[in-house]
Amino acid sequence: MHDAVTLESKGIPTAVIITTEFILEAQTQRDALGMQELHWVVIQHPLSILTEAEIGQRIDEAVPQIISIWTSGKPQSN
Repeated sequence: MHDAVTLESKGIPTAVIITTEFILEAQTQRDALGMQELHWVVIQHPLSILTEAEIGQRIDEAVPQIISIWTSGKPQSN
């Protein structure tokens, strides 16, 4: 999160990837660091027990969100 805030403050679009389990923690850190406009990519939790195919699904879940944040500065609307 700290790196993303630093990059964003320099005008470099950043997409922090978090799992659903850590949304509250991400909000807390983002707000404490004064970067309320920082958006993140949310993928399903957990990761550690997944197969390669399941990790591929998480990647497929993340890529459209990453592209949206990098190109428009906003998360993909559903």
